[in-house]
Amino acid sequence: MKRLLMILLLLATPLWAVEPGEVLDDPALEARAREISQGLRCLVCRNESIDESHAPLARDLRLLVRERLVAGDTNAETVDFIVARYGEYVLLRPQATGANWLLWGAGPVMLLLALLGAGLYLRGRARSSTPQDQPLSPEESRRLAEILDE
Repeated sequence: MKRLLMILLLLATPLWAVEPGEVLDDPALEARAREISQGLRCLVCRNESIDESHAPLARDLRLLVRERLVAGDTNAETVDFIVARYGEYVLLRPQATGANWLLWGAGPVMLLLALLGAGLYLRGRARSSTPQDQPLSPEESRRLAEILDE
């Protein structure tokens, strides 16, 4: 029974890619390293954190994070160092500052422009004059009768 319970607990927990040789001896530093690693993107796997990725580059980044923490850097300094080295793309949650405001705001602005364009189009269509239905002229009626009789 205990064995089954252990297997279920093992399957219920997420499997991290951190290898035993990477784990720091200090539990507080290791917790900080895990927290930072969960916010950094694996540059190989794209939408996976370096904490979850098994890629060699993710392993290198995990080791770099731990080296910086052991050297005495704060969490912010460690993240800033990695962003300076690999670019802001390495962040899983990019900051909404500087040039990123353009990217953050482009979606809602485009939606508003599309809604404005659709509204103007529909308004113009509703105002356009529709041709009135006019009865057929005697010539048209005669020609229509000929066609239908054939």
